[in-house]
Amino acid sequence: MFYSTKSLPKGILFFSLMAIAVISNGCFQKEAKQEKAGVNQLPDWAMGGFVRPAGINPVISPLGQSQFLDPMKDSLVAWESNDTFNPAAAVKDSQIVVLYRAEDKSGVGIGFRTSRLGYASSNDGLHFDRKNTPVFYPADDDQKEYEWPGGTEDPRVAVTEEGTYVMFYTQWNRKTPRLGVATSKDLVNWEKHGPIFKDNKTFPQLFNEAHKSASILTKLVNDRQVITKINGRYWLYWGERGVYGATSDDLVHWEPVVDEAGKLKAFISPRKGYFDSDLTECGPPAIMTDKGIILLYNGKNNPKNGDKRFNKGTYSAGQVLFDKNDPTKVLERLDVPFLRPMESFEKSGQYVDGTVFIEGLVYFKKKWFLYYGCADSRVAVAVFDPENPAPADPLPGGALPVTK
Repeated sequence: MFYSTKSLPKGILFFSLMAIAVISNGCFQKEAKQEKAGVNQLPDWAMGGFVRPAGINPVISPLGQSQFLDPMKDSLVAWESNDTFNPAAAVKDSQIVVLYRAEDKSGVGIGFRTSRLGYASSNDGLHFDRKNTPVFYPADDDQKEYEWPGGTEDPRVAVTEEGTYVMFYTQWNRKTPRLGVATSKDLVNWEKHGPIFKDNKTFPQLFNEAHKSASILTKLVNDRQVITKINGRYWLYWGERGVYGATSDDLVHWEPVVDEAGKLKAFISPRKGYFDSDLTECGPPAIMTDKGIILLYNGKNNPKNGDKRFNKGTYSAGQVLFDKNDPTKVLERLDVPFLRPMESFEKSGQYVDGTVFIEGLVYFKKKWFLYYGCADSRVAVAVFDPENPAPADPLPGGALPVTK
């Protein structure tokens, strides 16, 4: 399955390109006005702004006393002693459940410890109770060749209308990162289904290439955020050095979207001179709205070719709007982040350049709760109230990036 502009008549293609140019120019003019006013004003299609509740963050931090009998080592491990970050989120039984990545002290440096997923629940989305042991981790099972010794990382979770939770996560064996999928009825007991692209026929070489970060399409049904289909199939955005797509009939086996030449097609890519000049890594589950599909993503600022107003290598959060009938078609994209590292806990830890890394987004009590990793070390929350939207994070000083 693929989409292409090559089949468009030249006239339609010309006017489409002209329309994009007009939109881009209009966005730039609006941004300039915002810059002058000192306000980062989001367009009407975007989600936010999100507010960090006062005195709450970080909501999850490392704990040295949590012990876990590791089935791979057959010994006790302080599984969340070094870092707790990059969380997924879901609603269950009138509570928010956060599944967070936790690292032990088995190595030195990002990616050289073992990651497992912890479980935290909350009645208000702000104060959490945590289980003492992880609920998802490498084990002596049929996935150990993909998950050991690096672990299970960076989950995103969504639920079907029937109540099955679907989790996409990175399987890390310290050789090749791969997207894995697992399902559960209670967010505690999980069935691993393995790499999502293992048996794909569209682009089979992808299985042995590095790939991560998956955002499945969801929508609100009676104030409940659930997995949905588009054009009769489930839809997934994925990738970190570009946003790609995949489709599925069963939520387990996925076919990547390719172009007419049979190659992977990036719908958006890093932009020179912008906050997302190094990476455009998919964030939490995408949302179908009246205006289109909103994908929240993580942008990394390139140290040499990025937006000079932001720290070198910093991670901030952006948004892109896709056509609700054609999920490959970009309608609009933010030129500056709606959330960026500002608080001390977002700029101190494993990743000192500063990180807000968004992965968990849930609709709860008429508000959107966004959970994110802070400097690869802690978990924080920001809240968007659609009835009382707040400004996006303010912009640092400096000139706007030049439009292309």
